[in-house]
Amino acid sequence: MRTLTIATERFPVRGAFTIARGAKTHVDVVTATISEGGRQGRGEATAVYYRGELAESVAAAAAAQADPIAGGASRADLLTLMPAGAARNALDCALWDLEAKQAGTSVRELLGLPPFRPLLTAYTISLDAPAAMAEAAAKVRARELIKVKLGGADGPAADIARMAAVRAAAPDARFVVDANEGWGGTDIARTAAALAALGVELIEQPVPAGDDGQLDGLHAEIPLCADESCHDRASLDQIIGRYRFINIKLDKAGGLTEAHALAHAARQRGLGVMTGCMLGTSLAIAPAFHIAVQSDYADLDGPLLIEDRDGGLKFEHSDVWPPAPALWG
Repeated sequence: MRTLTIATERFPVRGAFTIARGAKTHVDVVTATISEGGRQGRGEATAVYYRGELAESVAAAAAAQADPIAGGASRADLLTLMPAGAARNALDCALWDLEAKQAGTSVRELLGLPPFRPLLTAYTISLDAPAAMAEAAAKVRARELIKVKLGGADGPAADIARMAAVRAAAPDARFVVDANEGWGGTDIARTAAALAALGVELIEQPVPAGDDGQLDGLHAEIPLCADESCHDRASLDQIIGRYRFINIKLDKAGGLTEAHALAHAARQRGLGVMTGCMLGTSLAIAPAFHIAVQSDYADLDGPLLIEDRDGGLKFEHSDVWPPAPALWG
């Protein structure tokens, strides 16, 4: 019989991670361990704050599935037993890990993916004053792809100044930016044009989720990417015609199972894909790697922004390496 164990762990943030909604000094993650026949599968999730989740609520929702898990509930069963979100992600990833171990294979092979290679990942610079962001950018100027948090309360003009300072400090890098819903009611086309001149390739979530109609008829020089506005396949109808990319996060989608299906559905509808992450350890990023290898952009730097768990992923130069079997999958 399968048994389920749920735990909550706290990991300090390196410095402070700051976005338009505030700063974090630590992250609480929820881990699920499913045991059967002497083998264990693990999954990790981080509460999606803009869904109203907390670590406590995620842990409780995951623990509530102990009886179905004991009864042999499958990943497909979880899609109907639970809504999308972090709790389902922890359980789904634990089941994938367990299934691969029981089958004597890897999750990569179960998904039919080709052999893995190291993958380029973005590295995130937190929202701050232009000078502070430039200083942060100078420290990572050798990185190939940098993600810049924008969406400050002082408006798009100040965000353009932030990006200009970052660009000057890291002149050879590629850039994507994340407005974190902060440009609602502003001239997004004008802001995009200014950012295009600074070499920005992609803009995440310029308007608040639910107010995506502001983007109807907008012609921006830089592709827009839906993050908070896209969680799972049910989100895609409101994306088409407004965004050209989606950001897939396993915590939003509710696990690798839905994330994999979402990536395929997005491609079928002509959307580009970024694979992102919440703040979390390498245990959370390992399954996300399986979606990132199918994506146009990877933003899997969560373990670099916190004090990661032992035995974590290898990061070298601008790349993240495939997970070792001892970690996950």
